[in-house]
Amino acid sequence: MSLSLNQWTTRRWSVAEAVDGCARHGLAAIGLWREKVAEQGLAETAKLVRDAGLRVSSLCRGGFLTAGGLPGEEGRRAFAEALDDNRRAVDEAAELGAACLVMVVGGLPGVRPGEGLPRGFSRDLAGARERVAEALSVLAPYAGERGVRLALEPLHPVYCPDRAVLSTLGQALDLSLSYPEEQVGVVVDTFHVWWDPRLLDDIARAGRRIASYQVCDYLHPLPEDVLLGRGMMGDGVIDFAPITRAVRAAGYDGDVEVEIFNADVWAADPDEVVATMRRRYAEVVLAEG
Repeated sequence: MSLSLNQWTTRRWSVAEAVDGCARHGLAAIGLWREKVAEQGLAETAKLVRDAGLRVSSLCRGGFLTAGGLPGEEGRRAFAEALDDNRRAVDEAAELGAACLVMVVGGLPGVRPGEGLPRGFSRDLAGARERVAEALSVLAPYAGERGVRLALEPLHPVYCPDRAVLSTLGQALDLSLSYPEEQVGVVVDTFHVWWDPRLLDDIARAGRRIASYQVCDYLHPLPEDVLLGRGMMGDGVIDFAPITRAVRAAGYDGDVEVEIFNADVWAADPDEVVATMRRRYAEVVLAEG
């Protein structure tokens, strides 16, 4: 496994700056975000990455498929729009040669990330998960035809209302099993799954379906905005050694992305962040414990 910078960790760097930073710090891969790619331009981003000799370890993100659970025409329109956006994301991932397209599947229908509960939202959690499965039946073959692997990412249960109705690695894995492993895999993100008592068993069960291994720490106490509760490895409560051993034993030999959402990290000098990231990766993530 080798280290990759998920560009959200150095959020104020543009694609061009992040690619240059990876090259200067001796990294072989970068995880890209669609918003940043759109700002740089898709073709220009692909050229920058290619000219720097980097791999694209992932493209973030597709998903948000559950709005189709709203009633009537509103739900049908939302579902069609979500499918169209995800087809575009697949096409972008193909152009970039990304190892996978990360899928954050969406929360309860009608609930928007980080906002209060609106009128008319749906509490039908089971139905929301059915919409994810329905969308996957359309998108997986589309991705497969373009050589793109969809990577289902379970998120910590605190994000179930607004971001992801898949909360455990086991849920994501079970959903993936209807498809060839080169079409649909799963993400192991330490921030989201470290707490799960079945985690090590499900990592072993996932095997080659692990499409991405993302690392950062889980801070305690969490900040008021829990989205920003990710810390540099070693600054929180996660024991990385057994998770890394399990991921390796499952057969994963891809890139390990450091993906941090944290206001203090974003405000720091990005070069210092990457230098710290490299050191903590060696000392904490790869430590035998």
